[in-house]
Amino acid sequence: MVHSWKYDRAKNAIDKRIENVKDVTIVDWTREKSLESIPTNKAYRMDAVHLYVDIMNMRGILNSTDVEGVTCHRRTLRFLNLHYRAVERILSDAGALRVDFHNQRLHAVIYKPYDDEGGRVNKAVAIAQLISDVLAETGEEDEQIPDAEVRIGIDTGLALVVNNGRNGYREPLFLGSPANKAAKLSSNGTALGIFLTNDARRAIGLKELANDQVSKTPLGAAEVEACQEEAALDVNKDSIITSWKQDNKNSPIGSFEFSRSTPPLRNLDIVSLSPGNSRRMGTASIYADIDNFTAYVDAHIDDDEEAKDVVRCLHVIRAELDRVLSADFGGRRIRFIGDCVHGHLLEGTAYETDVEGSVSTATLCAGALRSSFNLALERLRSNGVDTDDLGLAIGFDFGPTAISRLGMRGSRVRCAIGRVVLGSEDEQKRCSGEETAIGMVAYDIASDAVRELFGESRSISGLTYDDAVQSLTADGDATAKATLVAAYTITSPAVARAAETPFRPYCAGANSE
Repeated sequence: MVHSWKYDRAKNAIDKRIENVKDVTIVDWTREKSLESIPTNKAYRMDAVHLYVDIMNMRGILNSTDVEGVTCHRRTLRFLNLHYRAVERILSDAGALRVDFHNQRLHAVIYKPYDDEGGRVNKAVAIAQLISDVLAETGEEDEQIPDAEVRIGIDTGLALVVNNGRNGYREPLFLGSPANKAAKLSSNGTALGIFLTNDARRAIGLKELANDQVSKTPLGAAEVEACQEEAALDVNKDSIITSWKQDNKNSPIGSFEFSRSTPPLRNLDIVSLSPGNSRRMGTASIYADIDNFTAYVDAHIDDDEEAKDVVRCLHVIRAELDRVLSADFGGRRIRFIGDCVHGHLLEGTAYETDVEGSVSTATLCAGALRSSFNLALERLRSNGVDTDDLGLAIGFDFGPTAISRLGMRGSRVRCAIGRVVLGSEDEQKRCSGEETAIGMVAYDIASDAVRELFGESRSISGLTYDDAVQSLTADGDATAKATLVAAYTITSPAVARAAETPFRPYCAGANSE
């Protein structure tokens, strides 16, 4: 199937989104306001504690077999499902809000007790320790499912709360430093334990640490115990495990059974998925993250008019990235992860994935994402919206992928797992806001044209859709050529030139060893 990006189509979609968020309301959150189904053009300013849990041994489970086949995918999904159910029970019983559960990473918010920051931090630490204690006992030896090993980050402060998701899949999203710093604390290190930012430490009277020691210094046992005593949670490890076991008895997880999806992947009905009705096939996984967005939020959060621009930027840019992935390139968004979009695409049939074609399409899609991002910034600025120095970091890779939903009926979360998911996120993380990077697996199986484009560094700066089409076509990529032929029917000047003009973009590090 031929996929392409067009300027006029993107501009029309972006302008419609800008019109939808022309009038935005910023409101200080109070306890009587619901965080469910927040309107797209509204945001709450909320002071709360943010907790991130990173399950450190999930990568090891995905690599527990030499070949990434059905066995390790079933094992990983069951591992995540068991632990997700336990954490969901903890948060529900302890009065915390689950914001996101994306594979090995959980984000939760503690907003009670009201008007007591220290009390909220104490409660967050107590919940974090409870999560650590419970997940140390929720593995299954018979199924070769290990206990989870966790690293937890906690921060406190002001954030903007907006709507996250569309089409009946809505949940609150928190924008700003507290969520970002807690996430970095949980992921920037390998040591297990509970880690607090200096803001969180100050809130409960702990000594501040040097900046380079914050991510290296977990709370000691005595410090955790003091927080537990102050928080006085109504639940404990034994009560949670008892409830968790009853949940699993009443609603067994069942075996994960897989079938393929017929391209395009955008037709996949994720809401219908369950353990017994999961999908598995080779796909390209793409992460596109808005760079500098946290600093942008922090610079604008205190002023109502400036905060409105944050809401406008987020919804316009993310909606357009989602549209490019799904409408233009037949892919499927799995989740919005804060200011990041994660999705998958593939070329082929109901029986087989076109490996090389999928990587070529992912390359064109990555270029289109940047073209739409640049156009979105241009259109936002022309409508008086301040966008500061936002960028877009894009990473993608290729490999076996399992897509399902975890949890219990009525409270399931979507999930896509595979070494390719971790790999594509790793590629995105090594990019600046101007760069696009391709993973080693995708690079090795790509066409000569794709490898020439990315070079030995497997990264390139400023790759747009026209750049990608011109370069791949000039070097004989079959997928790009098919796109070019289709484009001739509507006489696109930029694409028509690609047939005649060899293109060699600058590739950072292409000649390095």
